[in-house]
Amino acid sequence: MSSKKGQTNSKKSSSDKKMKDSEFHKFFIDELKDIYWAEKHLSKALPKLKKAATTDELSKAFEKHTQETETHIETLEKVFELLGEKATAKKCDAMEGLIEEANSIIADTTKSTMLRDAALILAAQKVEHYEIATYGTLRTFSEKMGHQEVTTLLDQTLKNEKDTDVALTKIAVKHINEKASEE
Repeated sequence: MSSKKGQTNSKKSSSDKKMKDSEFHKFFIDELKDIYWAEKHLSKALPKLKKAATTDELSKAFEKHTQETETHIETLEKVFELLGEKATAKKCDAMEGLIEEANSIIADTTKSTMLRDAALILAAQKVEHYEIATYGTLRTFSEKMGHQEVTTLLDQTLKNEKDTDVALTKIAVKHINEKASEE
């Protein structure tokens, strides 16, 4: 019996090494580094969006998302650890552009208006959709490679990003969009 178990472990270890050396796995790690950079920079940008928000409700939503983003960073660090990789960031051009666009929205809208809040929600939802696309794909990649714990962690983050998107939509539809259209 022990020889069969040894053969199974040997085969698994061989296939693990083959997967880790594959271009697919390397691409997966590279994209994890990309979203890690994105989350770290988003955590610095969200307080600025919070400060720019007109309504308390939106301000609180940005504060909540800042805390959640910190959790996403910690989750990614755990993902890297599970994969035997160092948690390193690779510049994410997409997030850099989305944050730059959010800063432009703040500069181009009048302080204390519903238009500004509507525009901030638009900017935040663009970020959420980018994150949803990224985490959804990374979760699928992880699942394909058999990284069960990593898949679970990425799926939790994906669900959180979707919940944030829904919460932002509710805030917009509840009253901000209508008031913005009347300004």
